[in-house]
Amino acid sequence: MARAGGAETLDYRSDRLLDEIKDKTGGQGPDSVIEAVGLESHGVGGVMETLQTRLTEQERPYAFETAIMACRPGGTVSLPGVFIDKVTVPMGTVVGKALTLKTGQTHVQKYLAPLMQKIVDGEVDPSFLITHRIGLEQGPELYKTFRDKEDGCIKVFIRP
Repeated sequence: MARAGGAETLDYRSDRLLDEIKDKTGGQGPDSVIEAVGLESHGVGGVMETLQTRLTEQERPYAFETAIMACRPGGTVSLPGVFIDKVTVPMGTVVGKALTLKTGQTHVQKYLAPLMQKIVDGEVDPSFLITHRIGLEQGPELYKTFRDKEDGCIKVFIRP
């Protein structure tokens, strides 16, 4: 989906992910990283998972760890992703790289009206995100499909 929207993509399952990121950024890492996944991320092994074998899945924010490891020294890691309770992250790396952490949920009310205007004016077409179109009566069943990450379900358009 990101590629279809014009973004360059990398496979998070790659054993060389951090090397690939550094290769694409002249060895420095990106200036800013947005970790928008939160605790929905899945571990793929590696050093951090080995160090944290006694922690629960909810205490291992894989995408957050990768963002920290990938970001250049002095860079910024933004966290609009959803985190619940405690998490374990490599704070030594955060401090050692002098990273800035920016947190908080997206300010939907602030951006909703300007975004809707861009959609109405044809400047933004979000339709590529919609994977399913349903009637309201199908909502509860399709929510299970979304929750269980089945049938390629990403965004659902519900007709009342």
